[in-house]
Amino acid sequence: MQVDFYQLSRDPVEAAVAMLADRTLAAGERLLVVTGDPARLDRIGEALWSAAGKGGEPRFLANGQAGGDHDARQPILLADEIAPANGARYLALADGVWREAEGFARVFLIFDDATLAGARAAWKDLGRREGLVRNFWKQEDGRWIKAG
Repeated sequence: MQVDFYQLSRDPVEAAVAMLADRTLAAGERLLVVTGDPARLDRIGEALWSAAGKGGEPRFLANGQAGGDHDARQPILLADEIAPANGARYLALADGVWREAEGFARVFLIFDDATLAGARAAWKDLGRREGLVRNFWKQEDGRWIKAG
């Protein structure tokens, strides 16, 4: 499993999720987005429907909230728990809270200053696990730069 830590500094979580969702779909994968905040799930869903692709052209990233009749068909499923009803192999933890994520090929932990301590603890804990690759990404001049 690969775990990518994304430290927010400029953009809101909704923009980071949209960027990661766009890249996930481009890689031919499905994404499960998890946060414990229902209002944040709504904002993420709205951001995905109005996302901009490369060059700023509109890119509508189809998504739905978990619990509907068509969960299995959603390329991006928004949920409050880790239950990939859409068959996602990629997971975005959009509230900065680490959760165990068995069965995923890639996990994105998106965190800000309020969740920095928990992200640091997760980084240390995951560093002790075999077969796991960690990456750290930060924003510089509006771009995501791999820092570790």
